Amino acid sequence: MTEPLFREDAYARDADGVVVAHTPEGGIILDQSLFYPTGGGQPGDSGTLRWNGGALTIATTVKGEGDSIVLVPSEPRALPPVGAQVTQSLEWDRRYAHMRVHTALHLLSVALPFGVTGGSISAGRGRLDFDMADAPEDREALAAVLNDHVAADARVSAEWITEADLDANPDMVKTLSAKPPRGAGKIRLIRIGEGPATIDLQPCGGTHVARTGEIGTLRIGKIEKKGRVNRRVYLHLGS
Repeated sequence: MTEPLFREDAYARDADGVVVAHTPEGGIILDQSLFYPTGGGQPGDSGTLRWNGGALTIATTVKGEGDSIVLVPSEPRALPPVGAQVTQSLEWDRRYAHMRVHTALHLLSVALPFGVTGGSISAGRGRLDFDMADAPEDREALAAVLNDHVAADARVSAEWITEADLDANPDMVKTLSAKPPRGAGKIRLIRIGEGPATIDLQPCGGTHVARTGEIGTLRIGKIEKKGRVNRRVYLHLGS
């Protein structure tokens, strides 16, 4: 098992670690990972790994067997030996952009209250696919709702519930094509807002900004038809 440091502090840019294994493909497994692995539409983190006598550029990060997290080097080079102490450093600007976009997509799922059939995140934009027969009629009104949530600078926080609690509240799950991972007995929720002013509450394992104000201005991009009752909505950071 790799301890996911990104869940406790999404803003940590550097951390130590110990190499516990190599994969047959040349990946590196640490005892604890600052790097988020590809999942939930969010790309795996990139950055660097340094140890006494060497350094590697990490191109991406993926999930391994069980609860392990695998750091994938950008090129085949000598790996830090098992047992070596290493320093992990994120490509921070990329990760932070993912955090902003990911949080913005939560807001989009509020502004368009339809089932989500897919999604993806990049450093400058993201998109969600909705089980929605018709495209939104007023794009400017949709953008205004999103930017009002950003301007509110609402707090974004994580909390945990049991699988039984989630079963008793199935409406929390907005994704139709993927369900929250089970088996550990608990489910991680992301809450935007607080108390009666909560804007959104849904299961999510990704990384997010601490307040919606960090997202910055949002712009609606293309809206595409992807099937009889499926609409793909792109959301961009910046004006």
